[in-house]
Amino acid sequence: MQQDLTDAWCEQVKQAATDNSTLRIHGGNSKAFYGNPVSGENLDTREHYGILEYEPSELVIRARSGTPLADIEALLAEQRQMLTFDPPHFATGGTLGGAVASGLSGPRRPFAGAVRDAVLGVGLINGRGEALNFGGQVMKNVAGYDLPRLMAGAQGTLGLLTDVSLKVLPVPETDYTLKQVCSQQEAILRFAEWMMKPLPLSAACWHDEHLYLRLSGSESGVRHAQHQLGDTILEHETDWWQDICDHRHAFFQDSKPLWRLSVPPATPPLSIAGDWLIDWAGGQRWLYSTESATHIRHVAASVGGYATLFRNGSDDEAAFHPLPTALYKLQQRLKQAFDPDGIFNPNRLYPGI
Repeated sequence: MQQDLTDAWCEQVKQAATDNSTLRIHGGNSKAFYGNPVSGENLDTREHYGILEYEPSELVIRARSGTPLADIEALLAEQRQMLTFDPPHFATGGTLGGAVASGLSGPRRPFAGAVRDAVLGVGLINGRGEALNFGGQVMKNVAGYDLPRLMAGAQGTLGLLTDVSLKVLPVPETDYTLKQVCSQQEAILRFAEWMMKPLPLSAACWHDEHLYLRLSGSESGVRHAQHQLGDTILEHETDWWQDICDHRHAFFQDSKPLWRLSVPPATPPLSIAGDWLIDWAGGQRWLYSTESATHIRHVAASVGGYATLFRNGSDDEAAFHPLPTALYKLQQRLKQAFDPDGIFNPNRLYPGI
């Protein structure tokens, strides 16, 4: 049975402030590995679920934070609509709140936008136990738009999400996946060239001397683009992109530390030895390497990017790339404004945040 736990959560947060204790916010724990370890009393969002509003004609959906992603995607599929940012699941049980809080997007992200671009509004409980609402329920309403965006990728450190409004998109009429043989350097060059052209791209990836492209749109438009690019259609690999998104692809089955590097898409191959998979047309690069964290982060920073120790790291190595002093101080001020007593997911992002 659906229930609204907002009032109960407000009281729980106020009690935590009184007791000088902390809360570990989680949903299905499908992304519990992501970020620095968190201690505190568990606050499980999964009993706070349910679709609150869905207007297919307006391309907007609003749901409680504990609503399973799978339920939302199934409802959208009935109307041939989808979430714009390809949220990774990684495991069963992932929730809407977790998808927004993690800020993670799948292969469609460079072409349809990130999580923060899809968020229209949020309901939020701050560290004082106050229930607040930011943003709007329709795409035309941009009042307070920046505050909802702050919640994307905040890992629950700024507040407890109670509900989220998202824009959605129609499912493309058709998808084609094309495959080419080429080196990493050549793939990056081709990605940069194709991103400048009016091609209906919806995903672009490289691994193991092969480049993969997904074309999405009308049948005629996709076929025209496919003839321009002239490569084989992988009709028999219908789950290939979902396997990349959810890390079911063989590349992601290694138990070694997995790094995620975010760099300008046209950046040439980086001078870090290891096994690479390139996504987002060059902008997101996954890496297994025996090189030191210091070296990996130095190389990423030298090209204007950053490196995240995404999974399988040691507890003594920070998950996220250190922030410049000015940005760290800004993060501290945001934390102080939303969560003055440091109740929510302490240290999940950085020490003291």
